[in-house]
Amino acid sequence: MKNSLIIIVLVTAIALAPVFSQELPKTSSALVGTWSGSLKLGAASLRIVFTILNKDGSLSGAMDSPDQGAKGIPVSKVSLTGPLARFDVKSISAFFEGTLSDDGTKLEGYWKQSGQKFPLALQNQRLASGSPRSPSPSAPSAPASGSGGSQEPAKPYPYTTVDVDFANASAKISLSGTLSLPEGEGPFPAVVLVTGSGPQNRDEELLGHKPFLVIADYLARRGVASLRYDDRGVGASKGDFATATSFDFAADARAGLAFLSARPEIDARRVGIVGHSEGALIAALVGSSDPLVSFIVMLAGPGVRGDKLLLMQSAAIGRAMGMDEKSLAEANALNEQLYDIALRPGGKAALKAEIVSILEEKLKESLPPSRAGEASKQAESAADQLLSPWTRTFLGLDPAESLSILKIPALAMNGSKDLQVPAAQNLEAIGLALKAAGNERYTLLELEGLNHLFQHASTGSPDEYASIPETFAPEALAAMGDWILSASR
Repeated sequence: MKNSLIIIVLVTAIALAPVFSQELPKTSSALVGTWSGSLKLGAASLRIVFTILNKDGSLSGAMDSPDQGAKGIPVSKVSLTGPLARFDVKSISAFFEGTLSDDGTKLEGYWKQSGQKFPLALQNQRLASGSPRSPSPSAPSAPASGSGGSQEPAKPYPYTTVDVDFANASAKISLSGTLSLPEGEGPFPAVVLVTGSGPQNRDEELLGHKPFLVIADYLARRGVASLRYDDRGVGASKGDFATATSFDFAADARAGLAFLSARPEIDARRVGIVGHSEGALIAALVGSSDPLVSFIVMLAGPGVRGDKLLLMQSAAIGRAMGMDEKSLAEANALNEQLYDIALRPGGKAALKAEIVSILEEKLKESLPPSRAGEASKQAESAADQLLSPWTRTFLGLDPAESLSILKIPALAMNGSKDLQVPAAQNLEAIGLALKAAGNERYTLLELEGLNHLFQHASTGSPDEYASIPETFAPEALAAMGDWILSASR
C-alpha cells in the first residue's frame, strides 16, 4: 500500500488541480482553516494538509501532500453532519472522515483509500496557533532570532492599509487585494506581490502561515508600498482558477502592476514585482516584457524548465523521506515518460489513452487482483491531471526564455534547504540566463539553513512547514528589503 499510495499521489498531484466549490450549511464554517496531520504507513509518515476556504458562504477545498511535493489536489465534496466532517478527494479515490472536537481545533478520524483505512488526526493550524505576538511599532515585524513566535503583525499598524479592487480587462474579471502605504509623504517605491502555485489568498496563507502579510508589513515599515491580492477565483477575486495557466496569472499580475503604478501615492518609476515560487517565474515573465516593471525579486524561483524542476523536486523530497536511489530513479523515469507525453502536441484523447495504458500497468503491479479494476479509474484521473491546461503549460515553461532578455535589476533568493526548488541548480541556471542577457544588475543569494518558505529548517522537508513557528526568516526579509531600497533609488 505504501508504494501504491506514493505512485498515485506523485502522478495525480503534480498539477495544481482546481479548487471546487459548493453551497454548504452555515454551520460548516467551522471547517474553514488549514487542517494538518500525519498519516502513518508502516514505518513511514506522510503529512496530509486540507485547506478549506469560505467565499460568500460557499466552501472550497484543496489537499496537499507536502512530503511528496503534491499541492492543490481538489477536495470534490465537503460535508459536516453534526460533529462528523468528511472531505472527499475523488481524483485519488480517497476521503477523510472525522469527528470535530468541541473547541473546533481537531478532527479525529480515518483516511480511507482504495479499500484501506488508516487513523488520521487533523489539527486546525490557525486556531491551534494562538494569538499572534504584537511586533514593536518601531521595527519590522520579525523575531530577533531565527526561531520562535508568530510574526503576524498586530493592529494598529504604523502605516495605512486599503482594500482595493482592480480589473484585468483582458480576462474581464475583477481582482481584490490590499494596498499597504508607508507613513509619510510619497510617492513611494512599491512592489506587486505574486503568490506561488495553487489557489492562494492575498496573504499567501498556507499551513498556518501568512508570508505575504509578513512581507508587506516589513516593507511598509521600511518605506516600500505593496499590493497583494487574492488569486483569481479565491477570496474576493473573481474568475476561474481551475482553467487558468501561468500566463493567465501573469496577466493578473500585469493588471495589478498597472493599477499600482497609476496610484498617486506611488512612484511609477520605482515599481517592481516580488514573486514566490511560481510567482517568481511570473515575475520574470512580466519583468522581461512590461516597461512598467523597474526591478524583480525571485523568491525560491525556478531557473530550469517545469518538467526538469518537478523531476528535481521529486528526487530531493524522496531522498528526504528516505527513499533509496533505485526507487527514486524508477519513479522519475516514469514521471519523465509521462511528462514527455503530456508535452506532445495533438489531441487530448490520444494522449490520455497512452498515459492511461502506462499507468494501468504500473498500478496493477501494486494492487491485489481483487482490486485490479481500480487501476483504470485511478489512471484516468492521473491522466486528466497531467493533461490539464496548467500542467501542460507549466511543464514546458522555461524561465531562461524570459531571463535571457531581462535587462532590469533582479534579485534571486533561495534557501539552501529548499527541496521544492533546490537552490544550487536553480540559482546557477538563473545566473547563466541573466548573464546571457548582458544584465550586470543582478544578485544571486543562497541563504543558509532556509527552506522553500524561507523558514529556518532542520531538513527542509515540506513536512516541517506547519510545525515551524517562524513565517519568514529575519535575514531574508532584511536582504530583500535592503536590495529593493537600493534597486529603487
